[in-house]
Amino acid sequence: MPIKRSSSSKRTLAEDTDDEHESKSQSQARRSTKKLKTDTTTDSLSASSQPTNKVLPVHIEFPARHAGALRLATWNICSYASSQKKGFKFYVEAEDPDILVLNETKLNDDPMNPSLKQRFPYIYWSHSSKKSYAGVAILSKIKPLSVDKTLPGHPHPDTVKGRVITLEFEKVYVIGTYVVNAGTDLKTLDAKNEWHVHFTKYIRELDKKKPVIWLGDMNVAPTEKDLSNAKKNWNKTPGYTEAETTAFRKILTGETESESDKSDTSAGKFIDVWRYLHPTDSHYTYFSYRFNCRLKGLGWRLDMFVISERLLNQVKMCEIRDEIYGASDHCPLVMEIESFQ
Repeated sequence: MPIKRSSSSKRTLAEDTDDEHESKSQSQARRSTKKLKTDTTTDSLSASSQPTNKVLPVHIEFPARHAGALRLATWNICSYASSQKKGFKFYVEAEDPDILVLNETKLNDDPMNPSLKQRFPYIYWSHSSKKSYAGVAILSKIKPLSVDKTLPGHPHPDTVKGRVITLEFEKVYVIGTYVVNAGTDLKTLDAKNEWHVHFTKYIRELDKKKPVIWLGDMNVAPTEKDLSNAKKNWNKTPGYTEAETTAFRKILTGETESESDKSDTSAGKFIDVWRYLHPTDSHYTYFSYRFNCRLKGLGWRLDMFVISERLLNQVKMCEIRDEIYGASDHCPLVMEIESFQ
């Protein structure tokens, strides 16, 4: 039977302000209650009950995983080099995922990290053609059958570098992405639209062969519940435009590019897992460092797990680790699913 969905609302949120997602008004949010335990010696609270420590505490503990489940996590670390100095390893040690997708690594070469290699025997990095820009990685305890760092059919392969990695396993495909940002003043929205055309075709073709788990920073807030101050940001701010939200919806529903009211009968459906499990909640994975957005509860839900619909009954949990911050302006997202080994 399908897993039970949560309908509880943990926060009340208003507007967001960040480098590319800006609004002017402010609001506060209650801190959600979680089972995470931290070293409270580094933890002070603001008036809005948000911890104000800037670096991850050393001692982090999460609930035990479901028996027999695989744990997958995704995290935009906003620079691999910077995150290493801010407690990155403490999160990885506590979460101990079987597969970890990292976004916005901003690396030019594969890093040497023996402790990561010991934990994850199979590590794959994709670096942007631009220096210290974008970047995605998949770290896995499970050996894949194949690895692909391209987006088939895209006319500008260089722009895809540092954006996508696909691992093929016996029963599923796992795609890690750092999706193109529409940019300040939407200057790269055309490039993002082009990305969506080819990625939509790609994920549908993979889904016809075996189920897909797509995770990473999608750089879109799919609905008004997924960002602060949705009305003021609509069609003005990257990540929340009609073009971006429509493209994401079409991937989920199987709609064709030309007829939004019809579906491609050969296309499988996909599920935005966190939203499915938390249909009414407004929780975020991104809080800008600017204007104390974290303390005010002003954020965006940009990081996601999207899975082939037929995998849904195998999902055990999906949670935003919204207490994990300091090492990045994004929070990690974790999902547990029945083993596909």
